[in-house]
Amino acid sequence: MHYITPDLCDAYPEQVQVVEPMFSNFGGRDSFGGEIVTIKCFEDNSLVKEQVEQPGQGKVMVVDGGASMRRALLGDMLAEKAAKNGWEGLVIYGCVRDVDVLAQTDLGIQALASHPMKTDKRGIGDLNVAVTFGGVTFRPGEFLYADNNGIIISPTALKMPE
Repeated sequence: MHYITPDLCDAYPEQVQVVEPMFSNFGGRDSFGGEIVTIKCFEDNSLVKEQVEQPGQGKVMVVDGGASMRRALLGDMLAEKAAKNGWEGLVIYGCVRDVDVLAQTDLGIQALASHPMKTDKRGIGDLNVAVTFGGVTFRPGEFLYADNNGIIISPTALKMPE
């Protein structure tokens, strides 16, 4: 499904919240949306690695990496696994790496920046907890829509206007 966030904002102005503009598009899909699954972690992508192994049809992974600019929470291998398992996309409040490969991967990926260093794997993090960044709170089970215009969230699923 192709989403256009300005059209969704126009159709559902009372329902959507707009994430502050700080993200860049790194994935092969320029638009994505789905049900939110959250991860809270800092410079440790163990839970991201576990979740990309799970079926992700209709889901978007929101990763609160504490805006770390010192490690990448997603690289080519995890992105390819996520795409293979049907994830719609990931929003990473932190960094990614292998950006040339990410751009060729059939997956929506928005992140703050790129960084070449991988994370440590210590198994530290929280799955499906409310996370807050960019002026909004992301709750598991709510919905996220993203394109090159920005990222919006909604408590319920939205349909593109005709």
